[in-house]
Amino acid sequence: MYDVEKGYELAKEYYAQYGIDVDKMIEIADKTPISMHCWQGDDVLGFEKKEGGLSGGIQTTGNYPGRATTPDELRADIEKAMSYIPGELKVNVHANYAEADTFVDRDAITPENFKNWADWAVEKGIGLDFNPTYFSHPKSDKATLSSADEDIRKFWVKHGIACRRIGEYFYKRTGKVCVINHWTPDGDKEFPIDTLTPRTQLKKSYDEIFEATKDVEGVMDGIESKVFGIGAESFTAGSHEFCMGYVMKANSDHIIMTLDTGHYHPTEVVSAKLASVYTFSDHVLLHVSRPIRWDSDHVVAFDDETKSIMEELVRLDKLGDTYIATDFFDASINRIAAWVIGLRNTRKAMLYALLQPTELMKKTEAAGDVSGRLAISQEFKAAPFALVWDYYCAKTNKGVGLKWLDEVREYEKNVLLKR
Repeated sequence: MYDVEKGYELAKEYYAQYGIDVDKMIEIADKTPISMHCWQGDDVLGFEKKEGGLSGGIQTTGNYPGRATTPDELRADIEKAMSYIPGELKVNVHANYAEADTFVDRDAITPENFKNWADWAVEKGIGLDFNPTYFSHPKSDKATLSSADEDIRKFWVKHGIACRRIGEYFYKRTGKVCVINHWTPDGDKEFPIDTLTPRTQLKKSYDEIFEATKDVEGVMDGIESKVFGIGAESFTAGSHEFCMGYVMKANSDHIIMTLDTGHYHPTEVVSAKLASVYTFSDHVLLHVSRPIRWDSDHVVAFDDETKSIMEELVRLDKLGDTYIATDFFDASINRIAAWVIGLRNTRKAMLYALLQPTELMKKTEAAGDVSGRLAISQEFKAAPFALVWDYYCAKTNKGVGLKWLDEVREYEKNVLLKR
C-alpha cells in the first residue's frame, strides 16, 4: 500500500491551485446522507407471511447464494455492508418488510410491525426512510391506486395512509425526517383507449392519502414516475408528466418529485432534468441506479451520468436539498458486495463533484469565456481525485482500495454460505 497521507498532501496542493478546500469538501460529502435500500439483501421479497414472489413489473435476476431470509439476517448484512461505506447513512425500508407472527395485510400494517427496525435504527444512530409496497400482492395484478375497482383502490389508499403513519413513527423514534417514496406499477401491456380515467383515479387516490394524513409530521413524500415495466410496456399511469404535474399542482412543502435514474427513455438523463424541477421545487428525491437498456436496476457505477448528476447538484447548490437514495437489486453477485460497490460509487461521485472548480467555471462562463469553461472542465477529468478518495476512506476506517473485498469474501464463507 502506498503512503495515503503523502498522496493526500500532494492532491491538496493540486486542488489548492484552483481555490478548492479539500478538507471542507470531504466534510460536506461525509455529512450528506445517502439512504441505503434494504431490498438488495433479499431480492425485494420481504418478510410477509404469504406465498408468492416478486411481481409488478419488477424482476431480480440471478440466484447467488446467501440471500437473507429473516429480518435479523438482513439487518446483520446491512451492518456488514455499512462498515465499508463512508459517510452518513440512512436505511430505506419497504412496507413488505413488516414483521408479525401472523400475516398482516398491507392495508392493516401499523408501526408495531416495524418496531424492530426502529429499535435497531435508534441503536445504530441512523434514520429510516419508507416505501409503500404497491406490488407483489394479489390485489396489484391489474392496478392499485388507479384501479377502476373501488374496493381494490380503497385497499391501496388505506395502505398509503398506513405508510405515512409509519413514516411519522420512524421520524419520532429516530429524530430524523422520514422520506416516503410513492410508486405504483399500474399500467397496460397494450395501448389502452382511455388513458385519462386511470390517471384521474391515481390523482384521487393520492389526494385521499394526503388528506387523511395531513396531521402527519416529519415526513417528506416523493412521487415517482416510470416510463414502463414488464407487463406494462405500452402505458404507465404514473408517467413523468403525471407525477411532475401532481407535485407542481400540490404546491406542498412535503410532496416532492422523485427522479429515478432508470425510469426514463434511453436518450433521457436525470442530470438534465434537475434544474427544471428545482426551478419550481425546493427539494427532490433522487433514486440512484444504473439502467442497462431499461430500468434494470444494475449496481451503481462510477460512470459519467452518476458523476454528472452529482456535478449538477453541486453547481445548482442543491446537494443539501436533495434526498439521495440508492435503488438497485442484483442477485447475480454477492449481495453485500453489491451494496458496498453501489453506495461507495454514489459517495465517490458526490466527492468527485465537490472537488470540481465550480466557482471558477461559473466565473469564466459569466465572463463569456466559453473556451476557458470547456478547457477547465476537461482538465479536471484527470485531477488526482483517487488520492483524496483513498484518504477519506482511510480517515473514516472504511477500507482503502479493495481491502474491504477480502473481508466480504470471508463473511460470505463464514456466514452467507451457511444459510
